[in-house]
Amino acid sequence: MTSDKPPLTILLAAPRGFCAGVDRAIQIVELALEKYGAPVYVRHEIVHNRFVVETLKAKGAVFVEELDEIPETGQPVIFSAHGVPKSVPATARDRGLFHLDATCPLVTKVHREAEIHHRKGFHVVLIGHAGHPEVVGTMGQLPAGAVTLVETAEDVAALPFADDAPLAYTTQTTLSLDDTRVIVEALLARFPAIRGPHKEDICYATTNRQLAVKALAPTVDALIVVGAPNSSNSQRLREVAERAGCPIAVLIQRAADIDWRVFSGLRRLAVTAGASAPEVLVEEVLEAFAARYEIRVETVRTADESVTFNLPRDLRDVAAAGPRASSLSAAE
Repeated sequence: MTSDKPPLTILLAAPRGFCAGVDRAIQIVELALEKYGAPVYVRHEIVHNRFVVETLKAKGAVFVEELDEIPETGQPVIFSAHGVPKSVPATARDRGLFHLDATCPLVTKVHREAEIHHRKGFHVVLIGHAGHPEVVGTMGQLPAGAVTLVETAEDVAALPFADDAPLAYTTQTTLSLDDTRVIVEALLARFPAIRGPHKEDICYATTNRQLAVKALAPTVDALIVVGAPNSSNSQRLREVAERAGCPIAVLIQRAADIDWRVFSGLRRLAVTAGASAPEVLVEEVLEAFAARYEIRVETVRTADESVTFNLPRDLRDVAAAGPRASSLSAAE
């Protein structure tokens, strides 16, 4: 029987969706609930995705912005994947709160680099977005005034340091590769002796997802990024698609957010997901298009990922007990 729906080829970016740091952070909340029971308190969104947060809330996680919202309790307090200033675990210890740190190990790497630079007498220039939790956490590793944030190459021109000042730079892990390259070039041009990280700070997952979008964007009529508006890595994917020549590049949280007026008359569509977006939301988008188009789905793989991170020691016994079902499945 011939379908009366128009044909549509959907190219699925791979890799997409959950990275190892996000997967670890969500596991920490789920395993803590399994081991200690509800409630488990989480400071800030564990990752930037409403579906993930609401799913964990339904299981017994209680999300707060600050520790003073948490009552006196013996229940675990979990710090989000974005990292926190040093003052936060210090406050938790002062209050006797049992805390688990879900900070992505690649963010922790940036924290340690900043500390090493500071101990060696360098002022740290941090490339990042003001107000982002990861930036707040990184700046909070050092004393006030020890870190200067730059967001653009124009900010570099305005830095109040001598050209030969002892400086080092580090970056937020979820930035645009191209934007960051421009800022680093501006730093090196003005401060030739500035120290950089031993290894690229922008994480492997951010890099791989941006390169996948660059490969797909020029070949399709439109590209959808599944992710949250407050997710830095998801916003960067949309920007990368636009710059790579994609006529329509849209960031959505759920299939219900699709504006079908924008997505009419397509022949080729690419779909990816930010590092904090679960695969179930990608499947939801595919189902929505399948209801309106005769879809043919192809996976376009540009990199393989096998990175995993260790869980906190307090949870390894539960993890070792065996696999468990989760409504937050990992992506490819």
